[in-house]
Amino acid sequence: MKIGIGSDHNAFHMKESLKEFIKELGHEIYDYGCTDSCSEVDYPEIAFQVAGDINEKKLDRGILICGTGIGVAIAAGKVPGIRAALCHDTYSAERAQKSNNAQILTMGAKVIGIEPAKQIVKVYLESEFPGGNSARKVQQITDKEKEFLKGASSLT
Repeated sequence: MKIGIGSDHNAFHMKESLKEFIKELGHEIYDYGCTDSCSEVDYPEIAFQVAGDINEKKLDRGILICGTGIGVAIAAGKVPGIRAALCHDTYSAERAQKSNNAQILTMGAKVIGIEPAKQIVKVYLESEFPGGNSARKVQQITDKEKEFLKGASSLT
């Protein structure tokens, strides 16, 4: 799979470790975000870029990391069509994909360590969306999003 990974300065070291790990799992990596841990980088633009490239089918999935994982999840989720899931354990990572078809996994570098993050990423990337009852629920989310977007365009 083509995996986009991005981080702000708070998660630079975790991003670098995960890049190598994901390559070892056999995936292509596309790096977004900061290039060192010293220069302050705002996470929203990174999240928007990864989410946008998923929508444009340039990436299959994304992994975004900031201090808590919350900011990147919120930012990525603002991009229409994107479902970003904050996960700090393997069960949540599995369910993010199997129940919610989340295209983006987010994590917090100040919340978990690199070894747990590797296991979370591994489970997330190995999990597939089976459809079934979950497809109906994901479709309800998509439909509501489209309804809100249609209403928003009439306000301008």
